[in-house]
Amino acid sequence: MATAAVPDPGEDASEGTLWLTADEKAAWTGLVSLILLLPGRLESPLQHQSGLSLFDYLTLSHISEAPGRRLRMSELAYLANGSLSRLSNVVKRFEQRGWVQRSPDPDDGRYTIAALTDTGYEVVAAAAPTHVCAVRQFVLDPLTATDRQALARIAAKLQVRPVDLA
Repeated sequence: MATAAVPDPGEDASEGTLWLTADEKAAWTGLVSLILLLPGRLESPLQHQSGLSLFDYLTLSHISEAPGRRLRMSELAYLANGSLSRLSNVVKRFEQRGWVQRSPDPDDGRYTIAALTDTGYEVVAAAAPTHVCAVRQFVLDPLTATDRQALARIAAKLQVRPVDLA
């Protein structure tokens, strides 16, 4: 694998660097373009149709899919791919709108549970068709079944999960 340790600040960064091959660079730049371009393409229709950001939608969607429409905030932050502080700000806004309620986890008071209200469920259910259409248009439809399997396999290998979400 073509990686190098992060150099010490006083060290010449190029010394000992294992540079990317043409194939590695193509893979890396392809990934970067997905990271930078794809979220905007998925978010734009959501913003237009429902006023939700992609992070807003993912937050509501993950709660809606959880058992009892309840999820620990730490798990939700991971699933929505955001920090706990960012999620807290979004959930606070959702609470003010009557979409989500927060409460201590009855099994372990150190954690907070986010629960989707019926109104919040209606919001995410109304936005879901727009999101699914964008996902199909920009992600799934251009890929073959083999491509989709490869993408899922690659994503699983690159996925970073915090150690303690219990």
